[in-house]
Amino acid sequence: MEFKPLSGREFPRYSALKTFFRLPVATLDDDFDVAIVGVPFDGGVSYRPGARFAPTKVREISSLGRGFNWARGEDIFKKLRIADAGDCSTVPIDLNQTYQKIEKHFSQVLAAGKRFLAVGGDHSITLPLLRAVRKHAGQPVTLVHFDAHLDTYPAAWGQEYHHGAFARHAVEEGLINPKKSVQIGLRGPLAGGEDLDFVKKHGLRSITVDDVRTSAGLETFLRTLPPCEGPTYITYDIDCLDPAYAPGTGTPVVGGLTTYEVQRIFRALKIEQLVGADVVELSPPYDHSDITALAVLDAMFEMLCLF
Repeated sequence: MEFKPLSGREFPRYSALKTFFRLPVATLDDDFDVAIVGVPFDGGVSYRPGARFAPTKVREISSLGRGFNWARGEDIFKKLRIADAGDCSTVPIDLNQTYQKIEKHFSQVLAAGKRFLAVGGDHSITLPLLRAVRKHAGQPVTLVHFDAHLDTYPAAWGQEYHHGAFARHAVEEGLINPKKSVQIGLRGPLAGGEDLDFVKKHGLRSITVDDVRTSAGLETFLRTLPPCEGPTYITYDIDCLDPAYAPGTGTPVVGGLTTYEVQRIFRALKIEQLVGADVVELSPPYDHSDITALAVLDAMFEMLCLF
């Protein structure tokens, strides 16, 4: 099988069956490098639902995806064999069963020698993904976490597991090394100042939008990003962007990053070994003219380049 996108000059981009980046659909037995896998689940949201529809929407909009990165001067589809590996099974009314399915499915992806880009889904799916990655890596991984929110929050309504708590559990379960990890795009009001206690206690580097836009400018900020050593995982919550760029998300927060700033941050990251990544919190029912879906597509493109 040749792992190349369907040509837009042979089949117009509005035509043909919809797959991620118009790539072939493959099984884990096929010989390829990176699996793009949908995780259609939004049972962990606290505000707007709809992220369960994101993998289908991203497949549709990724017909506009192309392989050559002008800034990097390379074509990802010539350097990597990438495939649409279908969706992970989920249980829409049961978070615990869904966690078990996600961890098992992505453990199989990793055991087959593939790296992966998961397309969620709400941010609660990142915890079982990290559990699979941690077992495979044999050590806590470095986390690069794009988000408006800390996601280290306590239980809500008596429920420990939700989309705002994955990072806390990842630290407590020893899935990530907090002192090597970084959060980017944080902003907005908190329920209380004590929400900052967890990241301070564990040494997570938390970068706010104010930190990105200091008087020294973007170029100076980019030079402060630390290299990511050892096995690394990226989780990209689309609400790190300002709602002007990403209205279709579950918990929008004004004052966010621009799509251009995110592109530059991705291109400045120095990652030794990217083992997995995800993009989460796209809610198509709240999107307008596919603005948010296009931003998701662009983030996926930059992450594939980092593989």
